[in-house]
Amino acid sequence: MQSLPTKRLEELNIQLPPAPPPAGVYKPILVVDNFLYVSGQGPINMDGSKMVGRAGDDLDKDQAKLAARQVGLTMLSTISTHFGSLDKIKRVVKVLGMVNCTPDFGNQPYVINGFSELMADVFGEDNGIGVRSAVGMMLPGNIAVEIEAMFELHP
Repeated sequence: MQSLPTKRLEELNIQLPPAPPPAGVYKPILVVDNFLYVSGQGPINMDGSKMVGRAGDDLDKDQAKLAARQVGLTMLSTISTHFGSLDKIKRVVKVLGMVNCTPDFGNQPYVINGFSELMADVFGEDNGIGVRSAVGMMLPGNIAVEIEAMFELHP
């Protein structure tokens, strides 16, 4: 049986960065029925600074992938801070991954794998991988990646 998400974080020796405050007029998380919606998150370092850069310009695909993984850590921190235990989450349902990139950069799915692989590590292969989109665009504050997600909660 898969370990609980909080136990997996311990087993993987993962520390979460601080949850960022909202950057506008919105809620960081919202629970509707049996679903947890998480607003777009950027990559926050352990010191609270943002990971910035543009894939295809000053970031290569592997650096951007690491930023996407950092978004995953930031999102887990936001959930823990504003919702409670990660153990209340049953599965990842939907992920929208946005990569700050040049028009000719075509590795957005590879970059967002950084997030998806982390979720699979924390929630297990079956529950950590949901449906997903990975697109390129310009992002606020030049953050490298932004991701929003929807999770199903345990009944």
